[in-house]
Amino acid sequence: MSWRYGRMSTFKDHFSGHSQEYSTFRPDYPAQLFARLASLCNERKLAWDCATGSGQAAVSLAEFFDAVIATDASANQISNATPANGVTYSVAPAEQSGLKPGSADLITVAQALHWFNLDEFTEEAKRVLKAQGVLAVWTYGLFSVNPVLDASIENLYGDIVGKYWAFERKMVEGGYADVEMPFESIEIKPMEMAQNWRFADVIGYLNTWSAVRAYEKENGSNPLELVYEDMLQAWGHPDVVRVVTWPLIIRAWRKS
Repeated sequence: MSWRYGRMSTFKDHFSGHSQEYSTFRPDYPAQLFARLASLCNERKLAWDCATGSGQAAVSLAEFFDAVIATDASANQISNATPANGVTYSVAPAEQSGLKPGSADLITVAQALHWFNLDEFTEEAKRVLKAQGVLAVWTYGLFSVNPVLDASIENLYGDIVGKYWAFERKMVEGGYADVEMPFESIEIKPMEMAQNWRFADVIGYLNTWSAVRAYEKENGSNPLELVYEDMLQAWGHPDVVRVVTWPLIIRAWRKS
């Protein structure tokens, strides 16, 4: 069954309560991603970064486009977004951007498409994109450090907080493979995200997981306590810097 259909329209705000942590600990997207997307556009006058969160993608897009409009349905996310020349932030749902018809050369959605009403967002993308404009969405999976620590993360993700993930998370696990759009598909090879992190950065990132917060709310304790010692042993000294990587899956389409 296609994920294009039967999606709920109510905005689910899973991140406002931890907007500052989200801004601090979420990983950065690789520069090659934005260079690739810009290369697909006939013009680079305006990019719309939809569901911008802390503005990670918007700031990078500003290096390639004359102007970037970055919207998010969460006012708290927008208030914590990273300011940058050429980026204008505003509070708006994905399905009602407020942008002019036929104004955007590129629309991007970073790790957020699974929260949208896809039918309504598709109509909004059709309205906002220029002819030959590009829509690009991406998502990333579990991170990897080393086999021992990875096993603890998989235990946390699946066994400990698995039932606390929202239903929409299944779209992320599937790499948005079942998402349909009424545009011409563009193939973009998977990429990798990488961060040089200390142990505290990993813990901060895990605390941004919506399932971790849902577990904590229901049980009155943080589930990271159940894997903390095993993770630390696998990491080594907490001040050691290690490379943390995520697989990045990109889907893109061009409007006719």
